[in-house]
Amino acid sequence: MACAGLGHRLAACLLNVSEARRKDIVDTVARAALYDQQGRRREGTAVLNIFNDQDYNRSVITIAAAIDKIGGAVLSACVKACELIDMRQHSGVHPCMGAVDLVPIYPLGESVGLEECGQEARGVAASLTERIPGTSVFHFGFADLPQRRGLVQRRKELGWFQQNPELSAIKADVGAAPGRRYGLTGVGAGPYVMNCNVTIDTRDLAVGRQVAAALRSTSPGGLPGVQVMALPHEGAVEIACNVESLEGRSEGREDWPSYDIRGQTYCYPPASLIAARVAQLAAQHGVATLGTALVGFTPQECRGLAERALRQGVAEFWREQREVHM
Repeated sequence: MACAGLGHRLAACLLNVSEARRKDIVDTVARAALYDQQGRRREGTAVLNIFNDQDYNRSVITIAAAIDKIGGAVLSACVKACELIDMRQHSGVHPCMGAVDLVPIYPLGESVGLEECGQEARGVAASLTERIPGTSVFHFGFADLPQRRGLVQRRKELGWFQQNPELSAIKADVGAAPGRRYGLTGVGAGPYVMNCNVTIDTRDLAVGRQVAAALRSTSPGGLPGVQVMALPHEGAVEIACNVESLEGRSEGREDWPSYDIRGQTYCYPPASLIAARVAQLAAQHGVATLGTALVGFTPQECRGLAERALRQGVAEFWREQREVHM
């Protein structure tokens, strides 16, 4: 398919793996999305970005392709990650359950449906547990049928936020009972979720948790669509935000960035608003902010870079980036 007609059929996966300290392993996982076992290039697929965080010991690999190709690319990366990452050896301050911790598939093109992404996600889950015996998967979002439970709800149900979750008590949706080698992988689909992290100038995690609680969408005065954790990070505290896309435009959201999925408008709070609100909340505790970073891209940036990478035929696009994206 010519790239000029590809944009409206694009999808992306922000693959979260539980490794960042061994860069060679993360790069190998990323390359597995792009090349088959014989080293042949998978046409129409690109890795746009790799985010590594040493304290978290977690990496996010942004994979882009047409919706009919995204599943195969993501599956190959997941298989390679499971081969190379052993959760029995893992340590890091970010919560996680699996060697491949999270596999979310998002539509980038306006004609890609959420149901299509959910179908691809379910295919990845089934194939992963067949290819790597002992792996376990839970579904979320449009892959979780018929409930369509969100990621946060599923993580709470499964104990993902606990420091040492009891894997033996968990029933996976697909695959084996969760074990210590591979852990448990979340696979799902939905509207794009952006990651925005704001660092505050304190080592006091209690202050960070108060800021996170006030910012969270479920709190009075919190920001809609924002899910938050406070984590120790590089001698400070990071307010780590998952920024969900919200359906429609209601009062107060007229100026928020937006995009369409099959004629339905979605919008999300911009990073500048999140940073300003964190600064306001932190100031109530006498704490300043140190900086804000996006883990990867906004939905619009992700689509634009995917189109550019595929048009230019650059599979390992993350190596071409001059600007460093966290």
